[in-house]
Amino acid sequence: MKKHEQWTSKLGFILAAAGSAIGLGAIWKFPYMAGTNGGGIFFAIFLLLTIFIGAPILIAEFIIGRRTQKDAVTAYKVLAPGTGWHWLGIGGVAVSFIILSFYSVVGGWILSYLWRSFTGTLTGLSQAEYANLFENIIANPTEVVVLQLIFMLMTISVVQGGIQKGIERASKYMMPALFILFIILVFRSLTLEGALEGVEFLLKPDFNNINAETVLLALGQSFFALSVGISVMVTYASYLSKEDNLTKSAFSVVGLNIIISLLAGLVIFPAVFALGFEPGAGPGLVFVVLPAVFNEIAFGGIFLTIFLVLLLFATLTSAFSILEIGVAALVKDKTEKRKTAAWSFGLFIFLAGVPSALSFGVLSDVLIFNKSIFDFADFIASNIGLPLGALFISLFVGYRIPRQAVKEELHAGTKGIGLIFDLWYLSIRYLVPVAILFVFLHSLGIL
Repeated sequence: MKKHEQWTSKLGFILAAAGSAIGLGAIWKFPYMAGTNGGGIFFAIFLLLTIFIGAPILIAEFIIGRRTQKDAVTAYKVLAPGTGWHWLGIGGVAVSFIILSFYSVVGGWILSYLWRSFTGTLTGLSQAEYANLFENIIANPTEVVVLQLIFMLMTISVVQGGIQKGIERASKYMMPALFILFIILVFRSLTLEGALEGVEFLLKPDFNNINAETVLLALGQSFFALSVGISVMVTYASYLSKEDNLTKSAFSVVGLNIIISLLAGLVIFPAVFALGFEPGAGPGLVFVVLPAVFNEIAFGGIFLTIFLVLLLFATLTSAFSILEIGVAALVKDKTEKRKTAAWSFGLFIFLAGVPSALSFGVLSDVLIFNKSIFDFADFIASNIGLPLGALFISLFVGYRIPRQAVKEELHAGTKGIGLIFDLWYLSIRYLVPVAILFVFLHSLGIL
């Protein structure tokens, strides 16, 4: 048995962890959620809840992972031997399996758009034609399955390389590139005539739009965007050394996630408003409205290609972490088994995701509780798996692990955390579980 792998640097861990969090949640889901829920007020609430609810859960996952230096299943066995808490880790692996099964389908859609953008067939269409194109792509069984497979092969090829030579190395290139591409797009969007209206929509809260629905949706978006609740960050933190500052690392990840969400809004909303499109277009905002928006500006095809490249990077870095949690649980430090585990687990996820890929075409008539296969998988993972996982993680750290052990782990690599620890510990024991419970009950239609 070889020594447990570790990140080569704190920066490498932060970029990989931020890459895990920064994916479709920040770039695809956040803009349309903000667009349909009041813009500035949604962003303001999302910002507050990410800091005060999402960050504490992230720190809790970091504590579990680094304390044990084990995978997401074994970690709970070490901290709570002889109990059933390890099912929390097993549940995280299962939910991550479901997430990547439909997440890879969207990754395939991005590859489809990127190919069309490179070949020049994605420009010069009307908004109605962009809508028809999206419907035709997701309904084409051969295209969606083949591209889903290609996306999974790209993910597997990185994860099989391990933490240092695979995930960390890829993240060190992809994350800086993502920020550079975003800055280019933000600059272009803000220079459009009439862009200020879009900036105001995103950054100027209208308190008339605030209601319980907006608050609950913003909290759900915070969980989705940070990837908390499935023990992904337990796995990533298990590769940390005791010298790393968990609090600073957590807030670095949270900060980068907020910045990317902000940049995504500053790319999309100024352009949407400047060219007279509807910000509340919903999930089709990126795949239908945005291509139409870029089609109206000079060199729009180039800027659309840049956006799709960064969207692919963000989607892949998230996919790496989602696949890693299962691979780590299978390998258990036996690094010679990593390649086999990555390929077998990854291809199994691909096969399980084929029905989701076909749910807008040949399997469109197959409904589960009035939802397509894709939507049902999304609902099970996002509306049940994530909030339940986050709830039990907060309870595990808040009530199962001795307070002194939690404090010692958070203190390692950190100086002067007395007040910070007290506030965080109160939050993880009381505020966080109550907030998550509200989100969970809302997702089930009880509230």
